[in-house]
Amino acid sequence: MAAVIAVLLAAIVAAAVYSPWLAVRTVTVEGTRMLTPEQVKAALAPLQGKPLPQISDEQVTGLLQPLVQVKAVTTQARPPSTLQVKITERVPVALLKQGEAFQLVDVDGVQLGTTTDPDSVKLPVIDSGGGALPKELFHAVTAVLGALPPDVLARLSDASAKSVDAVELKLVDGQTIVWGNAGEKELKAKVLAALLKAPADPKNPVRVYDVSVPRHPVTR
Repeated sequence: MAAVIAVLLAAIVAAAVYSPWLAVRTVTVEGTRMLTPEQVKAALAPLQGKPLPQISDEQVTGLLQPLVQVKAVTTQARPPSTLQVKITERVPVALLKQGEAFQLVDVDGVQLGTTTDPDSVKLPVIDSGGGALPKELFHAVTAVLGALPPDVLARLSDASAKSVDAVELKLVDGQTIVWGNAGEKELKAKVLAALLKAPADPKNPVRVYDVSVPRHPVTR
């Protein structure tokens, strides 16, 4: 009897896995900002008609690999025929000048898009000093930028590093932020945000915010 039940259960599972009744007919997409849901759906077109039980996150991730903006993806089957896809996109933190254009890059240096109008994107330009920025310096800068809240990031004009211990940022109004190395970046980001919110003194305008030692910040 137990063997018969096991066979029946196996048959039911097999029927569900291969049943056209559970075939994908609709894909819903959540979490996109740089991409459009239509771009994601187009990339997932090969899944149309495939039974939901046969679809894994790995398969979806593989199909979305050409879309560099996608950092992570999760899926959920909504029987009988809907596949729900949740996208986590990479977040641009800076602009990198290449010729006449500017590349939007994330903390890992992944190029997410291009613009010829940097003013239309409220992100700092990574200053390479006229040449190619060494990889370790590039990652030191992007690690810092990735720790900043969006409202602070939007106030920056450019970012540079003479060494991994000498990251420096510039605000759009010309003020300098001495950051130092990428250590304690979360604390430094909080301290900087607080300093920028402090009331300004017209008689003694701040030109430099030094958060390189975040527990003892200095303005001058």
